[in-house]
Amino acid sequence: MRIDILDSISAIEPAEWNRLAGDAWPFLRHEFLEAAETTGCVSPATGWQPRHVVVRPSRGGKAVAVMPLYEKTHSWGEFVFDWSWAQAYHRAGLEYYPKLVSAVPFTPAPSPRLLAGGDPDQARILLDAALELAREGGHSSLHVLFPDERELPGLRAAGLKLRKDCQFHWHNRGYATFDEFLATFSSAKRKKARRDRRRVEEQGIRLRRLFGRDTDAALWRDVYALISTTFLERASMPYLDYDFFVSLSSRLPDNVLVVLAERHRSPVAAAVFYVGGDTLYGRYWGSDGYYDALHFETCYYQGIEYCIEKGLARFEPGTQGEHKVARGFTPVATWSAHWLARPEFFSAVGRYLAEERRHVDRYMAAVDRHSPYRSAPE
Repeated sequence: MRIDILDSISAIEPAEWNRLAGDAWPFLRHEFLEAAETTGCVSPATGWQPRHVVVRPSRGGKAVAVMPLYEKTHSWGEFVFDWSWAQAYHRAGLEYYPKLVSAVPFTPAPSPRLLAGGDPDQARILLDAALELAREGGHSSLHVLFPDERELPGLRAAGLKLRKDCQFHWHNRGYATFDEFLATFSSAKRKKARRDRRRVEEQGIRLRRLFGRDTDAALWRDVYALISTTFLERASMPYLDYDFFVSLSSRLPDNVLVVLAERHRSPVAAAVFYVGGDTLYGRYWGSDGYYDALHFETCYYQGIEYCIEKGLARFEPGTQGEHKVARGFTPVATWSAHWLARPEFFSAVGRYLAEERRHVDRYMAAVDRHSPYRSAPE
């Protein structure tokens, strides 16, 4: 086999990459990754140098396996936090950066990372190539973030240590309507959800759903202004910018969904989603001020209602947030896999991850006890 390391996703044909990435995860597609790179959101200047791995037959031909991979000079935009590891390196007089990270930039959603058409041998070639690149390039470590659970045995077999975390996902159990979904709640939780939705209406707010094909530059200026305002309140800016969303909407017009909240015909809030094969992914949210229960309606209830209408199996609204539990989201394990070049640090990290996993297990069990459902869902 021939191994190529690409410094741009544009160096491989979209059809060649997408044949291995599939259609289920829009953020794995060539169009998404290229939009992030060509708009400068992902670039050496932002600390994300593409180092994508491509495996081809030695005699030439189409790729048989690909892996999104980046050289990172910081740990921002990953949502798997290793700042303490970097600090430990610094205290020891060592450099933690650069490191290699296999992930979708700024997208904490589980999906395959070793895109090999289900062939475990080709997946192992990808992983071995990434490890060799880390060793030869003097990188401190290799991190595979939010892989598909089916990839975990192969990652462990290659010597990486697994890290467990938790998100809150919604599961469609064949609900015909939103009211049928709410009927599974306890009486108090059901009344609270209905009160949330009623308060949005009472404030004169109406909501519209727009796909990428329905948007234009003017609408994205409004949406991005709302998102930026909310980020600025937290002293930061979105990782993905206005140009990215405009570009992505034209590249994947059926996979970008905007829920727009309007009052007196003016936008007051918006949430951005990606529509996958059987899953809805919540990403960004913003508003121009405080409106009672509007965040819950725009980011959660609208997404749940959309999944019920379209028959989608899951809704993954992003990281963190115990407040999602009262809206019908349940704890789900997420994973990452890690390799560190220095044995003494790798051993210490392994002990830390084992203890951390026990904490995550206790946390998930505790959260489950606050489920709004009348009885534990299957």
